[in-house]
Amino acid sequence: MVNEMPEDAGFDRTLSVLKEGYEFIMNRSESLDSDVFETRIMGEKAICLTGSEAAELFYDDTRFRRRDAAPSRVKKTLFGEGGVQGLDGEAHKNRKAMMMALMDNEAMEEIEMLVLHYWQQYFEEAGSLETVALYEAAKVVFLQVAAKWTGVPLEASETEERAAQISDLFESPAALGLQHWKGRRARSEANDWIEGFVEDVREGRLEIDHGKALYTFSWHRDEKGELLDKGIVAVEILNLLRPMTAVSVWVAMIGLAMHEFPEEREKLTGAGQERLEWFIQEVRRYYPFFPFAAARTDVDFEWQGYHFEEGTLTLLDLYGTNRHPADWVHPQTFMPERFEGWQQTPFNFIPQGGGDYDFGHRCAGEFVTIVMMRATLDFLVNRLEYDVPEQDFSFEFNDIPAVPNDKIKINNYRFK
Repeated sequence: MVNEMPEDAGFDRTLSVLKEGYEFIMNRSESLDSDVFETRIMGEKAICLTGSEAAELFYDDTRFRRRDAAPSRVKKTLFGEGGVQGLDGEAHKNRKAMMMALMDNEAMEEIEMLVLHYWQQYFEEAGSLETVALYEAAKVVFLQVAAKWTGVPLEASETEERAAQISDLFESPAALGLQHWKGRRARSEANDWIEGFVEDVREGRLEIDHGKALYTFSWHRDEKGELLDKGIVAVEILNLLRPMTAVSVWVAMIGLAMHEFPEEREKLTGAGQERLEWFIQEVRRYYPFFPFAAARTDVDFEWQGYHFEEGTLTLLDLYGTNRHPADWVHPQTFMPERFEGWQQTPFNFIPQGGGDYDFGHRCAGEFVTIVMMRATLDFLVNRLEYDVPEQDFSFEFNDIPAVPNDKIKINNYRFK
């Protein structure tokens, strides 16, 4: 027997999505008392899902596809066109394997070393500055880390400009008007920047370590045995530079968490990697990062008594799933110790998406994110002393990405 799917009544909820942001699905899930409901967004029917059971459904590649799910405004800013996020089948497996080949233990150790090095360098050079906004500082530090790790040449004189350009890619997809078009222009300019390096690698004008992503991606062959188009290589290199720079959002939230929960911050002094990781994982669970993942149903099917029609836009609530009462004890409480001995599944903790790392659509860079956050937290707690001046720590749930309004300012900093 097929049940009628709960419905968010109304002609179109696009304005509500823009107004409520991260809380759009969670609000309706609570009011409808359902982890699945139907609504209309951008003039078309959409199904919204939340919770680990729904996430497991959403990442079933026999039922869902990605190639035509992301809105054009997202492809033209955040993801780029032709990137791994929009692929399915063998093409996706081939491209994902290219990404995952980078994510070994040696790479994680290199990234951790680079994060500590560039934070140290940043504060050494920022001695004359009265106040540092951690969010803006992290953009610069993390782009330097990403460029060094991937082999992308980056001159010191252009670092701040490139950091602003790359951050436009993840600050603009949900924006309206000039900010969105600024993101589109940044995407075009960033693509051209990286394409030039791809040409230089292929023509032998640029010598870089053969183990670096810029080299391996430039010479990678797709599932048909053909070299990737230089534009696609640029998109995939930016699919490393952009999310690594976007970890700056998490740095702002680390600063916010240390301010809001000083008793948890005290536990970090002299702490080992395990406790540091509990804290950053709770930051990733508790605070918003990316609101939804999008897919389309690839076949007609039934799930939990509800009918899903082929071609239907489907949104998975990432933020709400990380706070779902069926999956988390006291989800509204900031409690890092919850991660002691915790068993993660591919679907119950999905701040950067869920599913399988190697073959599914879970973010290939999640390991990188954890390493970067942990090293940054270690630096801020155990290697740097600073004051936190009075400021506006609030953030807006309809601002994507959500960052505290004053971007977590610190001053009077000195090395321990």
